[in-house]
Amino acid sequence: MRSGCCTTVVLVADGVLSPPGYQAMSLAQLGALLKGADEPRFWRLVAEFLEEYRWEPADERHHLLASAPPGTGDEHWDVFLAALAEHLAARDGRAAPSWANKRTLRRFWFPFNSPAARTDALVHAPAAFRRRGVYVAAQELNVA
Repeated sequence: MRSGCCTTVVLVADGVLSPPGYQAMSLAQLGALLKGADEPRFWRLVAEFLEEYRWEPADERHHLLASAPPGTGDEHWDVFLAALAEHLAARDGRAAPSWANKRTLRRFWFPFNSPAARTDALVHAPAAFRRRGVYVAAQELNVA
């Protein structure tokens, strides 16, 4: 594919265009990027991960969840990542990665803490999140 004066190589695999050497972000890489991140950056990175995950072939996605992410420095977000791994694996008809089963909160946590968001999360939080004490509405995970 030619763009201006320079040539850009684009690979075609199963009808999907991708830049050479492209590799989707894994959950472990996401966890590393989240260490010390503020909340707005956290959500932007989660949205980016979800978008990349969505475009990966279904039979390859489980590789993105296989390795445990390093600690983010905040137990809430560490458990959020475990719930996200289980939630995405279940959507793909797979079991949660074994590392995710060890992470849970002792007290409920609402990442979006307005009265309306709390009510919505209590009603609509996916099972993987609820069982760990993380209450986030499913539509918050559909950012991608």
